[in-house]
Amino acid sequence: MNHKNLDLWQKSMDFVIQLYEITSKFPNNEKYGLVDQLRRASVSIPSNIAEGSGRGSDKDFIRFLYIALGSLAETETQLIISERLKYLNEETVNVLLSELNNIKRMLLGLIKHLKDKSDD
Repeated sequence: MNHKNLDLWQKSMDFVIQLYEITSKFPNNEKYGLVDQLRRASVSIPSNIAEGSGRGSDKDFIRFLYIALGSLAETETQLIISERLKYLNEETVNVLLSELNNIKRMLLGLIKHLKDKSDD
């Protein structure tokens, strides 16, 4: 399975680009703090999808998809922190969290599909 053909990978890549654009407006004193953390966590989502798909086994792929889920939760937490610090407004955070929830649903769906396939 080529990760570039997965809607999940494409959506998570789009999310990363959007997050980079948004965090470029954060205060300069957050460049090596929250901005760096948010970017690393969000980049980890499509990166783990790609790495897992290249491993050659469904078991490995599932493991990397769970790592991507962890990175997604980390990104979600950091977005909420950004809102509490008033770096992002509620509307922007709600849009981003909605997109993350869609990615999460897709991740969980792919994990279920791969697990069901291995049960056959």
